Formats: sequence, structure tokens, C-alpha cells
Amino acid sequence: MPIQYSIEITGEARPLSPTKQPHDYEFPTPSNEFTFSLQVELVARLACLTLTSYSHFEVKSGCKDSGPDSHFEGGAGCKDSVPNSHFEVLEKAEKDAEEKYKSIHVEKHLELEYDLGTLLAIDINDLDLKTLSSNQDKYLKDLARDNAQLLINKIWELPSERIDEAIVVKLPPPSFILPRENPVPKPKPISKWQKYAQEKGITKKRKSKVTWDEVLKKWVPNYGYKRAEAEKQKDWLIELPGNADPLEDQYAKKMDIKKEKVAKNEFQRLKNLAVSKNIKVPRVGITTAEKLSSEQLGKALTVAKVSTASLGKFQAKLPKEKTAKKVGALLPTVKKRKQPYVTPEQEKKGNIKILDNILNKKPKLDVEKAVNREIFREQQQRSEEKSNQPPRKGRGKKRSGDKKGKGSGKRPGTKPRGGMGARRKPGQTTGRKRR
Repeated sequence: MPIQYSIEITGEARPLSPTKQPHDYEFPTPSNEFTFSLQVELVARLACLTLTSYSHFEVKSGCKDSGPDSHFEGGAGCKDSVPNSHFEVLEKAEKDAEEKYKSIHVEKHLELEYDLGTLLAIDINDLDLKTLSSNQDKYLKDLARDNAQLLINKIWELPSERIDEAIVVKLPPPSFILPRENPVPKPKPISKWQKYAQEKGITKKRKSKVTWDEVLKKWVPNYGYKRAEAEKQKDWLIELPGNADPLEDQYAKKMDIKKEKVAKNEFQRLKNLAVSKNIKVPRVGITTAEKLSSEQLGKALTVAKVSTASLGKFQAKLPKEKTAKKVGALLPTVKKRKQPYVTPEQEKKGNIKILDNILNKKPKLDVEKAVNREIFREQQQRSEEKSNQPPRKGRGKKRSGDKKGKGSGKRPGTKPRGGMGARRKPGQTTGRKRR
């Protein structure tokens, strides 16, 4: 580390000739025994650390480094007269700085492979597996720091130049071919209008933001809210065409025409977008839906059946195919039946007949179903009464000799009580099934 010495002389001194350094002095020496006092300031500049130390000592003219031509610079002069404590402080400060800030010089067994065009450095040295297993995080950080330092050192070896108060290094062309993650982007396909303009040699002209209006006698913007205000001022009166309806709103008609133009432009934009995405677009109409509903499929099936030469009369049917509906509306030869003429008296009689059928309609009684419901209701009521009765004494206790298994807890010889001993009527499903 560079050490700077600044010397302050307490005695009389005069500077040397202007060609010499400002800190070089010569002193009058009347005899060899002349002594003078010096105050030496030792400043050690180590990175961001500055250490300053002062010392007073005497230099005799009899010293081999003293005299009229002796110079105190870079540690020269009577070094033995300087106390050792100052050099120890400087050495300690230098050592602390080296521990805190790592050196820019990194040693490797094998030199790294560099590709400065892509800022790539490949370390081919073997890893220290022992250190890697013991302290993996620190080892990898140190390795990354050293390799980055070597890469930066190589970059600073390149020729540099200053541009706008910044040092710029021009990188060489890359030599290492890196594979792409995604394919190379394809050029954007041109629209229909762009293709037509290229064929006809039409170039785009930059339009001005305002145009001169001869009616309003002022500059009107081509877009924005002020454009709409100008249109209202300009069209405060619209001349009625000769063949137009006098009751028709010409302002609404003009607005509808503008909306149609906007919709047409938007439709054309969507078609261009579909062409760029390789989507088949019909020349007339709109694109079909990807998934059809059941109703749409039924209509398509009906149309397909009557699209033969015989209008579907001799069309073969599948085993479980249903009869096509509303076929007559699709056939051009089928005439629609007209309803016969009905007199008011006939219409009145028909309405009275429909009303009588609605009011005098008798409900159909299912006797078997009604009986089964009544039996089920009685059984449900009986089971609720049993569940609400308090338990009798002695019940619920387990006997020591009881065997667990099928039918345990019942008296011997008992029968299932599904139907309470009553015979089941035909069609009855309630009660427990006998085995």
C-alpha cells in the first residue's frame, strides 16, 4: 500500500531549486554537530481507511542520510530513527484491510476459458469436494466471486474509451454459441391493405393533427372532443335530399352510417388477425362455432336428410334413428295447409266444449296405490308409538349365558313381525320379506 510522508520542520529551512519536489529541503549545516527537530506525519491510505500518526525525533547532520542533500521521501532518510510503533500500526491496518477487502488477483491452477462477447467464463478446475461438503454455501460464494473477478479483470484488459463521462468497453464478437430457449420469432404477416399498398407503391403520408375547415373558417383537429364539437357546429343544419322521407331523422341516419363504417373496419381487422393466425375464414358471413348445441345439430341433421334428389323420401334410416321434425318447412314443394273458415257460432261451441272438459274433468283414482299409502301410514304411526313407550323393567340387561350371533336377544320360536301376521295383498311391497 502507498505510504505518504509529510514533513513539518520546526527549525529554519529553505526550499531547493524549483526543479526539485516541494517536500525536499536543504538545511544550513555550520558544523557536523548541528541538529534540528522534525515532526513526521505518517498517513497510510488503505482503501477507505486512513491512519495518521505523529512523531517527534531529531536528525543529526552527522547521520549518513542527513546533510544538505538528504531527502525524506518514500521512507528514505534516517529510517532507524523512526519509532517501530508507527510501522506496526501501518502493517496492522494494511493486514486488516486485506482481510476485509479481497484482492483483485486470483490464482487458479488452470486458466479459465473466456468468451467476452457473451460475458461468459468457464471454470475447468476441479472442485474441492472436502470443503464443498463441509461448508457448501461459503465455498460456492467464494468460487463465484473469484470467477467474476477474473472475468472483470479480462474486461478491463480490452481497449476502452470515454463517452459522455462514462468509460465504455467495446466487446469482441461472441465465439460461444448459446442455444435459444424459444424458436426464432417469425416476421409479422402483413395485412391485406399493406400487401395492396406494396403492390401499388402507395406510401404512408404523415397526416397533420389539424385541418382547415372552409365552413367554420378555422383549424379543426382531426380527432378528439373538439372534433365532435366542430361537427355539431358545422352540421347545425342538414339539407334534406330530394328522394328522402321528410319524417326521417337525418342526424340519426348519419350516426348509423358512421357506426356501420366503424363495425366494418373492426370486422376487417379481426379477419386480418385470423389470417395471421392461420385460421380459415369464410369469404361471406361469419365463422362457425367450434361446438354446436343439440338444437343446432338437430337442425343440421334435418337439412341433411332433405338435401337429397328425392328430398329425403328414399333416404335410409338407422336402427334407432328418430323421425325428422319440421321437414315440411324446408321442402319447397310442400304447401302449407290453411285453416278452414270458422263461423262465430262454431268458434263459440268449440270454446264451450274445451271449458267443460277442463271443469268437469274427473281425477283418475288408483285404488291399489291409495291402499298401500294407508297401510304405510298406519305402520309408521305404530312404530312411532312403540318408540315413545318407556322401556319395561328387566329389559336391556344382558344375560351371562346369552350367545352372540344371528337372532340373539329374541325369544325362541318367534317369527318376524314385518306385517303383524297379516297377509300381503297383491302389489304390496311394505313389510319385511320372508325367507
